[in-house]
Amino acid sequence: MTEKNRYFFCGIGGSGMLPLALILLDQGHIIEGSDRSLDQGRTPAKFEYLRSRGIRLYPQDGSGVTSAEQVVVASAAVEDTVPDIAAALRVGAKRMSRAQMLSALFNAAPTAIGVAGTSGKSTTTGMIAWILHATGKSPTVMNGAVMKNFQTPDALFASSLVGTSGIFVSEVDESDGSIAGYTPRVAVISNISLDHKSMDELRALFGGFASRAETVVLNLDNDETARLAASFPDAITYSLSNPDAQLCASRIFPGADGINFSVYDRKSHTEADIRLKTPGRHNASNALAAIAATMACGIRLGEAAAALGSFAGISRRFDVIGTEGGVTVIDDFGHNPDKIAATLRTVNQFPGRVLVMFQPHGFGPLRNMRREFAECFAENLDAEDILLMPEPAYFGGTVDRSVGSQDLAADIKALGRHAEALGDRAACGARLLELAEPGDRILVMGARDDTLTTFAQELLSQLKARAGTA
Repeated sequence: MTEKNRYFFCGIGGSGMLPLALILLDQGHIIEGSDRSLDQGRTPAKFEYLRSRGIRLYPQDGSGVTSAEQVVVASAAVEDTVPDIAAALRVGAKRMSRAQMLSALFNAAPTAIGVAGTSGKSTTTGMIAWILHATGKSPTVMNGAVMKNFQTPDALFASSLVGTSGIFVSEVDESDGSIAGYTPRVAVISNISLDHKSMDELRALFGGFASRAETVVLNLDNDETARLAASFPDAITYSLSNPDAQLCASRIFPGADGINFSVYDRKSHTEADIRLKTPGRHNASNALAAIAATMACGIRLGEAAAALGSFAGISRRFDVIGTEGGVTVIDDFGHNPDKIAATLRTVNQFPGRVLVMFQPHGFGPLRNMRREFAECFAENLDAEDILLMPEPAYFGGTVDRSVGSQDLAADIKALGRHAEALGDRAACGARLLELAEPGDRILVMGARDDTLTTFAQELLSQLKARAGTA
């Protein structure tokens, strides 16, 4: 891919599309695109940033696809009736899925590190990126979320990085089956649990991913990845509690704004202390995965531990927006049962009621994981906590909308926890402000919708106005 090509991204603002577009831009290609959110006036700062980088944006009406020389990049789920795709078919432009584009770049890299798993991919990818960058390895990185360490006034949406070393670090997605197209040198699998596919499908996908790698990194704290370890006896394993793991954590001290622990490498007989600024035991686990992956690139345990001390975190991963009047607002990407449980376990380690505004990330996921969602909230919310839900995120298209937030709220109430389905986000916001008292933590949770961050920021502004500090 050394020649200069012209790529048109349909849905360029998406979390998986934007960093890929920026990587290709930084490699010298011409990038254009469209996005439904741009047409709807949502997240304007993102699109102004893309324009400032020299990317030409069009309405998503087909007007930007005019030449057979263009390569149109779109999600595999985008239908042929979408105007940009219809235009591509009409003018004879080549079409590639996002996964095809990314896997081509990934598989061409001399050292490809693929980060897979149901949960924790973005944070682990960001940790690996920061360790490699801090130790002078100059990686290229494709992340599904903004990495705060790399944010600058000129790079506000730093979900990608272009380096010079031949190391390519990327999240790898199993939800659409595209993980099957990646050939990693280092395969990181943090956990395997029910999300978009059946467990049998997931086992086959993750097992195949690991089998194509030279080095496999596996988490012994997850039943499925621990079972996978039996097939890969040379894997670098890690654990927060299992002394059989090559990398094992001890002396774990969680705090409200971080977590401290020690890690011992049974192979090199070395130990290091780590002080993470990102809270939660799940982040200690993510750090072990990142250490293991970078060890495969020649980074010593002590070097990795030192770099992690200055890891600033990932946007929308337990992202504290601010505190006003004793109420703290937190923005979080939690959208499947594992991610939601990890966040709720983290926040419930400390005193205070939790008010959750959870926007399901689609009608399909809600329908498919309805029981798991209900059990997750019932198990991880305390009796005084309150869950509020608007209807699931929906941006058009054909989808079965027979199961909605009212159904999930009823399930959770039947399990003994307080849940309300209020129809839309504005009603949820008003109810949160009505409920919020000093000592409360407001959690804004959900995926596939960048305006959730704006919602969290507006809540904080309204709390300030209420307190007279705005």
